This record gives sequence, structure tokens and C-alpha cells, in this order.
Amino acid sequence: MNTGDSVFVWISTLLVFLMIPGLAFFYAGLVRKKNILSVLMACFATLAIVSLQWVLFGYSLAFDPAEFIHGFLGGFHWVGLSGVLHTPFPGYSATIPHSSYMMFQMMFAVITPALIIGAVVERMKFSALCVFILAWSFLVYDPIAHWVWGMGGWLRQLGALDFAGGTVVHISAGISALAVVLILGKRKELATAHPCNLPMVVLGAGLLWLGWFGFNAGSALAMSDIAMQAFLTTHSAAAAATLSYLLLEWGFQKRPTILGAVTGAIAGLVAVTPAAGFVSIFAAIFVGAVASLVAYFMITVVKKKLGYDDALDVFGVHGMCGIWGALATGIFASTQINPGGAEGLLYGNLGLFKAQVIAVIVSVGYSFCVTFVLIKVIDAIMGIRVTEQEEYQGLDLSLHHEIAYKLD
Repeated sequence: MNTGDSVFVWISTLLVFLMIPGLAFFYAGLVRKKNILSVLMACFATLAIVSLQWVLFGYSLAFDPAEFIHGFLGGFHWVGLSGVLHTPFPGYSATIPHSSYMMFQMMFAVITPALIIGAVVERMKFSALCVFILAWSFLVYDPIAHWVWGMGGWLRQLGALDFAGGTVVHISAGISALAVVLILGKRKELATAHPCNLPMVVLGAGLLWLGWFGFNAGSALAMSDIAMQAFLTTHSAAAAATLSYLLLEWGFQKRPTILGAVTGAIAGLVAVTPAAGFVSIFAAIFVGAVASLVAYFMITVVKKKLGYDDALDVFGVHGMCGIWGALATGIFASTQINPGGAEGLLYGNLGLFKAQVIAVIVSVGYSFCVTFVLIKVIDAIMGIRVTEQEEYQGLDLSLHHEIAYKLD
């Protein structure tokens, strides 16, 4: 066991944990003031629900190499963390405790369903959301995590690369968000649905950007040159995406906005996530810049044209930019950057790009179909949407009997 690597992963775990309140603030500032607490509550509840799910069953289903279903789902040997020791497990973490690796992965398991909250704000029942988060973790996140990262996972065996969660986290959450909103329907009074607290949004975005260093660099699982590369590519992509989005707003809307700046930053961070430890700085800058084009087009053109109410653009930013990042990994990956990776299409290897395309198609199809059926079942059993009166009153008061701001 390497003490330096262990401390590095512990710090990275805390940084990824910081992304959860960061996401909560980011989302809460984007909704109307009568729904701020409902968003914070949803994120906080997700932290609790998924943490226990992960400790009791999730980690075993995602990472146990003694598979329950070959290539598809892990086994049950690590249920309740039985056998997850404070010594390294070479298959996943050669220089850090196995328990540290489990905790690091727990943060990914928590943040992924929390992303979906942004699509359903202001109109989904809290009880239905809690049931959905728990079931989705079992049915969608755990299997996809095993496919891509688990020993024996079929996409891992195929050669697909996902350094820190482009496929496992962002595609699965973004595509699932689309499936949910198609069933949930649009919010009432959409004309008044404007961000209530942009400073809170900026604070949340800043915390997310900071936490993303742990998200991406920490995925190297060691204090190494690959970790440093992931650190640099993460920051470079986010910076390029921020400026790219501002230029798009300047060109098409004649004025740059702080909301556009933070949207671009998140888009760039999402896109570079699967590629962070495999690509050069210049490739990361390109990936980030294009990510803003993708996000801007999805938000300003596709969403308006198709009319779905993805409230905080989870599908447009996380889903579509996650797809772009996964494909870009297949183009720009280089063994000169990471000998443990593979050469991408730019370096003459069509095989990696094919593997990335397959990973994207399968992840998109599986996430959408399973989520669609799951939310239909939950809706049939308990209903997923609040009443029109509750929505008009605001979820803070109608569901939680609290208000964010008391005016004397």
C-alpha cells in the first residue's frame, strides 16, 4: 500500500463529495424561489439513499468479479462490504486500500442519479423521486458501472474506455433524464420559470468545477503523471468550453451571460470526463470547445423545437456532451499520454472508436428503455407528479412545509 496514493484518493473522494452540495446549489439557484428547498432536499436525500444502497448491495453488484450474470452484473460476495478490506485489491486498486476505492466509487454512484433531479424539478413527488432513485441505482447505474469498470464487464473486455464516467455517469443520467421528463410532462406556468438566484448558481458551478478535479484526476487512483494529465485536461477543457459558450451567446444573442458561462463550463467538464486521462491538452481544449457547441444547440434549438421540458438541461448538457466526450475519446486517445489506454482514430486505430460507438449506443438504449419502464411502473403504483395546486403553491411549502426565504 502506498501512503501518498491513499491520501490522494481520500482527498479526491472528498472533492467528489463536495460536488453533491455544489450540484444542489447549482440546481437550486436555477428554479423559482418557491422550489429551492425541494431541490436541496432531493439532492440531500439522494446522498443518503444511494450511500446505503452502495454499502449494502450496490458496490458488490457493480464491482464483484464473481459475477452474478457474466459480463452484465457483479456478484453478491461483497454485500454489506463483506470482504472489502483495508488492504489493496489488485484488480481495482493496487496501491490503495480496497475500502478507499469503494468509497471513491460511492461518490460517483451518488452524483449520477442526483444529476437527474435537474430535469424533474418543480413538479415531481418527493416520495416517487426517492423510490425512483433507489430503483434506478439497482437497475441502471450498477449494471452499466459493471459493464464499463467492473472486472469481467463486457464493455471493458471489448476495449471501451471511460476514464472517469462519461458513459457510466453522464450518458446514463442524461438519457434517463429525457425518459423521465417525457412521461412526467411539462411544468405549469413555464413563462415564469426563471432562475431565482444566479449567485447561488455560480457558487454551485464553482464547487462543481473544483470537485471535478477529484472526479477526473482522482480516477487515476494514484499520485502519478496520468493524474496530473487528467488535472490539466479537466481545467483546460472547462476553460475552453466557458469561452466558447460566451462567444456563441455574443454572436447569436448579442450579449454574454453568467448563466451561459457556467453552462459552458459544465458542458466542457462533462465532455472531457471520459477522455481526461487519455488525451493531450490540445485535444482537451478542442473537446471542451465543441462541447459548448453541442450544449448550445441542444438548449437553444432542439429543446425548443421538440418541446420537452428538461428543466435544467440535464439531457442537453450531460447526456449529449457525455456522448460527444465518449466518441472524442475514441478519436483522440493516445498511448503516449496513457500507456494503459489505446490509440484513437486520429492515430490510425479504428477499433477503439468502434468500441466507443458500441458503448454509447448500448448505454443510451439501455438507460432510456429501463428508465422509461421504471418510471411508468412507479407512476402506475403511486403517481409521480404533484397536483396542479401543489405545483402552483411551490414544492417547498406543499411537500415539505418549509420556505427558503421568510420576509418580515
